[in-house]
Amino acid sequence: MRIERVQASAHKKGRVLVFLEDGACLKITEQEALDFGLRTGDDLDGRRLEQLKKAASVSNVKATAADLIGKRAMSRRDLERKLQEKGASQAEARYAAEWLEAIGAINDADYAAILVRHCAGLGYGPARIREKLREKGVPRELWDEALERAEDPAEAIDALDQAPDSAWQIDRFLAAKLRGRAPEEAEKRRLTSALLRRGFAWGDVREAWSRLGAEILEE
Repeated sequence: MRIERVQASAHKKGRVLVFLEDGACLKITEQEALDFGLRTGDDLDGRRLEQLKKAASVSNVKATAADLIGKRAMSRRDLERKLQEKGASQAEARYAAEWLEAIGAINDADYAAILVRHCAGLGYGPARIREKLREKGVPRELWDEALERAEDPAEAIDALDQAPDSAWQIDRFLAAKLRGRAPEEAEKRRLTSALLRRGFAWGDVREAWSRLGAEILEE
């Protein structure tokens, strides 16, 4: 299959469009374009074309996952369900969830703590809170710890899109902005400045970049 052209997306930063001679358009990341060494005029054999299509599919699912958790906190189970509802395979949804867990953008234990505090603030008793934890897909083994960590209802978190600590908020922000791609230095500086303006501590921001494998050495 011949590649008619390769071009950067005009709408999604870090996204590359690969147009094939059969009219198909594959959406991949800049890193994948480099990994595959794609150039206009290249001929892809069947095996390499399937590898490229698989990579494009995984990239799209990861971008969708980052968008979802950037809008609100949710359990890993619910994230995987929503991804599959949007067309991802079970394996793709699981891979995207594992990627977000690895960079700290989703964490069922932290989500359980948010949900417990929220429900406590609404005046729910332990039985009703456990039912909400089950309903939202929080693993059973996390329930008791979350209930023990519950704060005074007067201090409950009012919205589920708030994270229990700065680290998780920063991780979710960066995951939503980067959508699975490696940032350039200029973008790292821009996102760092945005986080600092939001009131996050420099040390917390630096540690978040370290978790992504993208060190920032100077403030």
